[in-house]
Amino acid sequence: MNAPILPGIRDIAPAMIALRHDIHAHPELGFEEVETRRHVIRCLRDWGYEIHEGLGVTGVVGTLRRGAGRA
Repeated sequence: MNAPILPGIRDIAPAMIALRHDIHAHPELGFEEVETRRHVIRCLRDWGYEIHEGLGVTGVVGTLRRGAGRA
């Protein structure tokens, strides 16, 4: 059973798809994903995510905070 797509996700779906296409069109070697990292950080910030960098060589974690408490 497929869950419905939330409106907020639906709104950014075209940008998510474009990011995926760009990443696949410009592959980078492991631990050398400098451009991929740059694009992901830009998108996550644009979408309202809190960015955590410095994980491994090119790792990035995006945390989305909405409302109070755990989700």
